Amino acid sequence: MDFTRLFDILEYQQKRYPRKDAFSTRVNGQWQPVGTEEAIDDRNWWSAGLLQAGFHKGQHIGVMAHCGSTQWIIADAAMMQIGIVPVPIHATARPDEIAHIIQDAALVAVLVSNADMLAKLRSAGPFTGKIIAFEHTEGVMHWSKLVCEPDEHYLQKITYFRDLIQPGDLATILYTSGSTGQPKGVMLSHHNIVSNIKSVLAIVPVNSAMTALSFLPLSHILERTVCYLYQASGTGIWFAESVETLPQILREVRPHFFTAVPRILERSYERLKEIRDKSGFLQKKLINWALSLGERYPFSGGEAMPITYRLQLMAARWLVFGKFKRLMGGRLQGIAVGAAALQPKLGRLFSAMGVDVREGYGLTETSPVVAFNRFEPGGVHFGTVGIPAPGVEVRIADANEQGEGEIQVRGHNVMLGYLNLPNDTKEKFTDDGWLRTGDLGRFEYKRFLKITGRISEIFKTTSGKFVAPAFVEEQLRTSPFIEHALVYGLNQPAANAVIVPDFAYLERWCKEHKIHWTSPEFMLHNPKIEKRFREEVNTINETLLGQADQIRHFKLVADAWTAENGLLTPSLKLRRNLLMEKYAN
Repeated sequence: MDFTRLFDILEYQQKRYPRKDAFSTRVNGQWQPVGTEEAIDDRNWWSAGLLQAGFHKGQHIGVMAHCGSTQWIIADAAMMQIGIVPVPIHATARPDEIAHIIQDAALVAVLVSNADMLAKLRSAGPFTGKIIAFEHTEGVMHWSKLVCEPDEHYLQKITYFRDLIQPGDLATILYTSGSTGQPKGVMLSHHNIVSNIKSVLAIVPVNSAMTALSFLPLSHILERTVCYLYQASGTGIWFAESVETLPQILREVRPHFFTAVPRILERSYERLKEIRDKSGFLQKKLINWALSLGERYPFSGGEAMPITYRLQLMAARWLVFGKFKRLMGGRLQGIAVGAAALQPKLGRLFSAMGVDVREGYGLTETSPVVAFNRFEPGGVHFGTVGIPAPGVEVRIADANEQGEGEIQVRGHNVMLGYLNLPNDTKEKFTDDGWLRTGDLGRFEYKRFLKITGRISEIFKTTSGKFVAPAFVEEQLRTSPFIEHALVYGLNQPAANAVIVPDFAYLERWCKEHKIHWTSPEFMLHNPKIEKRFREEVNTINETLLGQADQIRHFKLVADAWTAENGLLTPSLKLRRNLLMEKYAN
């Protein structure tokens, strides 16, 4: 049996890898597993309920959830198998963005996960469609009141609609993060996403003997596609209700695999350093030695590991890394990272611990995976986003002397277009049919793709030099003192930066150096702290940046940059235009 449409994947799993714990969600403090067969039955109850409520093929229904869940997965499949198009809305979307999506996608209903999501939906203004809640929420219909048993009549209708749906039909609409202007609705077909699932199945080592943890929002195409991938491989999925509960849930679930954004690994690294800082003198020296060893992990691509390093690594895993790995459950084998650039030293460090970290690259418009570092020998180079996925073509357009130019993509995974935006769709493609990503990059080591910036973000200083701010920001964030950075400098003599310190790390540093800690706003004016940040920026200038990219002036600020306050996108990228406006002075 094969699958060509997304809702076929549950039957595919039932035929090849039936599980009694295909999906697990915590309900009232207890993990509640749902098997493959039960999920199929529940999906049909949802479909019958939707048909009974008067919904029909071609309509669009929004899904606004604070986290992934079994109900999310089942409702998603139930809508698609009768031709209804799910339209996820980011939980961190602004009210104006939610209002735009409701109108642009002509939503006839919205599924909300809880009361908080209902409040966010209502903050966008009056909604005349039906609202259905996954959790019991006052004032709206609970999902149990919608579903109904699919009798012979409804089973025939479901079968009729399933048979009408072709692989090339619209499956879902996902709205881009909207880092500039209002988000655009990316239309993806079943074939777009299925082709990407099958590409990634060939290069990610997940199987029916494994358990995966899902904590990224399913409104992101990465986590949604990965969850389809888990289903197709027979991997059990456990849904975490929030990132904040991650340390506890890792120990409970003991997963073999999960996907993450770089910030998750950065936080794990910070926790390890907190453990170090609380340790005694000898233990601190030992952890520092292990961290230094891990950050120099030599295995990248086809590099051989020197015997002396191998012996040291065995000792570090036994004495230090093994304890930290147990904090992550003890069985973790791999982490796939996307959405933003990963510091190469973190990829090396976690891999040295025995947890293979692999960075990839993609867009909502490409369903999403374009390139990915592989798990097999010779398939990884830290600092790159890997090798193009099977069936995905990548070219560098208008490359300069260094081989750098715009990354363009072609393949079955490329979107149908933008909803209601035919001109934007046309502009997104070249005359010969390649998708313009807007990202700058080049190939290194012949086949490994490296991202070097965004075309729209590059600026020229008055010295005539071009600067790619995203690259400089990435280098600044390698400092443990820096949480966020915004680099600017158009028509100025050199690049400058607004820097948000990592205040948790800074407070620990102050205590170690006997500097009295008050509040972040006041600490930024402490001469010793200003001096320390100048030293940190100077070190990055000298060791990681070319002359044209170096930061001349910087400003420390105590503001929070989050998706909730609109300064970051839901995938934690900078909303550059809003930040430039905020710090215009």
